[in-house]
Amino acid sequence: MTSNDPTNTTEPTDSTNTPAVTGERAEWLETLAKHRHFLRFTARDLTDEQAGLRTTASELCIGGLIKHVTGVEKSWVDFILNGPATMPDFTSMTEADWADRTEGFRMLPGETLAGVLADYEEVARRTDQLVATLPDLDVTWPLPKAPWFEGDAQWSARRVLMHIVTETAQHSGHADIIRESMDGAQSMA
Repeated sequence: MTSNDPTNTTEPTDSTNTPAVTGERAEWLETLAKHRHFLRFTARDLTDEQAGLRTTASELCIGGLIKHVTGVEKSWVDFILNGPATMPDFTSMTEADWADRTEGFRMLPGETLAGVLADYEEVARRTDQLVATLPDLDVTWPLPKAPWFEGDAQWSARRVLMHIVTETAQHSGHADIIRESMDGAQSMA
């Protein structure tokens, strides 16, 4: 992949062609797998209704957190592959856009925990394949426009992976608190 090439739309290759993963890439995958496990583990034995419950002062629910992490991971992998054009210009989002974004944190009517978990598994497979096969973790793109990014900031694929791990770990902790508030179950006890 050529750094900063907006026409590059290379997707990860089929997993049957994946080389053995060692070194830094193995460490990224191991760390991400650990935090994904903790997030999914908070949903163990829950019904669809329970996955959508708010059990704390927060608006968050376990199913919504898994949905959000799935969307975040997918968006950032798209960014690694194709740059900032894959993400919105957050500085021009309307109230309706922000409301739609908030829905990504909720279990909506018709959504099931099984469906949310299946979507997460598919995105995880794609990310893992990319980590294993991306020619260069130093590929860098300018960040999308957002009030929380410096105007001229750029992230490498490596930095994006760090963000995905951080996001997953943070929301795994949120989910653990929600689950403990629901029925006393804990992920790491």
